[in-house]
Amino acid sequence: MESHSSQPGALARPTGVPSNDGDAENFCSSCAFAEACAVAGYGRPELNDLHCLVEHVGPFEPGQRVFRSGDPFRALFAVRTGMIKTTLVDAEGREQVLGFYLPGELVGLDAIYPEHYPCDAIALETTLCCRFSFPAMSALAARQPKIQQHLFRLLSKELGSATLLAGDHSADERLAAFLVDLGDRYATRGLSGTEFRLSMARADIANYLRLAAETVSRVLGRFREQKLIAIDGRRVELLDPPRLRELARCVLNV
Repeated sequence: MESHSSQPGALARPTGVPSNDGDAENFCSSCAFAEACAVAGYGRPELNDLHCLVEHVGPFEPGQRVFRSGDPFRALFAVRTGMIKTTLVDAEGREQVLGFYLPGELVGLDAIYPEHYPCDAIALETTLCCRFSFPAMSALAARQPKIQQHLFRLLSKELGSATLLAGDHSADERLAAFLVDLGDRYATRGLSGTEFRLSMARADIANYLRLAAETVSRVLGRFREQKLIAIDGRRVELLDPPRLRELARCVLNV
């Protein structure tokens, strides 16, 4: 794989991110296709074509764009380390936060149909990515049914996430759902699902949840008083996941 880091030895890996880049038989633990490969019993020998089409890109520093709205769609990006947010800016310059992407998650799926990126993808902390050429990925998926099925599952999940917060839910329900979902996604990647860093600003969380920043701060304070969470700067610990999950039940449909 080709690395585009100008100082690969000097880059500090973000805390709590898997460091396993794989070996001659296995893909790295944060690979966006690890689940599909494991189910099918695929490793690097079986998926040498996938290994060859992956390009390591970055580091992207905080605030730097991985791609811009309107850029031609040529590739999907999988987060290796760090975090990415996607945003839209309307005609009056107002930003709308669409989502946050963790290690192992794919960014750019919503560009497949329009054939251009419909939003900006911005690094929230020092971020490394795997870049998958989409034409090459499409050809591989046609030959490897499990990869094709996994792509469809990821697309379906992306659509579901877009409607997650569309209902008439309270601020407490929205924020509880946000924290529970984030914890579940970290846990899926082999990280702690109860202790993690909120790399995004409170204003970004509020924007994403369609709430006022003051409301988010107030609800976080109430959750802390109720012993649901503990917060230290940007570190958060979910002290009572079952109660949070029950509060988020209507949003998460669980």
